[in-house]
Amino acid sequence: MGICFSNITNENLSNPPVPEREDQVLQSSDLKSFSYSELRMATKNFHADSMLGEGGFGSVFKGWIDEQSLKATQPGTGVAVAVKRLDPGSFQGQREWLAEVNYLGKISHPNIVRLIGYCMEGENRLLVYEFMPRGSLDNHLFRRGSYFRPLSWTLRLKVVVGAAKALAFLHSADVKVIYRDFKTSNVLLSSDHNAKLSDFGIARDGPIGDNSHVTTRVMGSYGYAAPEYLATSHLTPRCDVFSFGVVLLEVLSGERAIDKTRCAPTEQFVSEWAQLLKFDNRKLVGRLLDNSLKGQYTLDGAYVVAKLALRCVSGDPMSRPSMAEVVQQLESVQEHASSPTR
Repeated sequence: MGICFSNITNENLSNPPVPEREDQVLQSSDLKSFSYSELRMATKNFHADSMLGEGGFGSVFKGWIDEQSLKATQPGTGVAVAVKRLDPGSFQGQREWLAEVNYLGKISHPNIVRLIGYCMEGENRLLVYEFMPRGSLDNHLFRRGSYFRPLSWTLRLKVVVGAAKALAFLHSADVKVIYRDFKTSNVLLSSDHNAKLSDFGIARDGPIGDNSHVTTRVMGSYGYAAPEYLATSHLTPRCDVFSFGVVLLEVLSGERAIDKTRCAPTEQFVSEWAQLLKFDNRKLVGRLLDNSLKGQYTLDGAYVVAKLALRCVSGDPMSRPSMAEVVQQLESVQEHASSPTR
């Protein structure tokens, strides 16, 4: 879930408005309404064994529903779902819950996680999503072990292409949504490594008409937010492009967005560390790419992706590519990724 940068929040700016009243949002969406007792049964009474993860405003549990009727079923029967339960009394969590319903209840895309339904009963607020069995991209990059193996070059390309398509769709003229919290933990993977964007709690409508930006309280995740957004509170689609560039650098290098073990303070952010490499094109690929990827990529293809990532994290927003251009370049590399240089 998104977190607010309390130390840099402009207190003179009002909180982003709740998209609509709950009843208006729920009436305008085609989502299933679950009772609290149904979801309690589906998750074994929200047992610890069913927990998939925790966020700033609640926890996520594995549950089960009937594939046809979408009615909650006993654990182990039907199809698996992810059930997010909001902590009672969380005002910011309530806003994020409503934003999720507002956006995911209206949009559909192969690379955006499907919201199946919700529960709004008393103080209880829950959301039911499709289950993504391979978990988050963050797990596969940084929590390697017996279960999480290093992703191959081909799979990394597949994941970033899918994630890029999700952002390109959100930025399109027909949708105009700024995601605002793009990071590896919000990119979920299906059984066949199809990437899907999740957690729309702090997404915002993009600028309309002649407006170039939306002015809003700074929210997001440290290390991924665009510098101009942090400095001015001006939010544009190019802020998402910067965040995508950070994730692309993480995917290429296997390095986290922030690593305080790097000696120089200016190198602790992967976006700044990588920028230092751009002045030596001959060594860019060798120094940037994860050692586990050796022999899996063509030098030309890796170079194109590395340079694209550096363009995305440019300090000048106007120098960053659009997400549509990002998709085009990544797909071109993907098409030629079958002939690695040994």
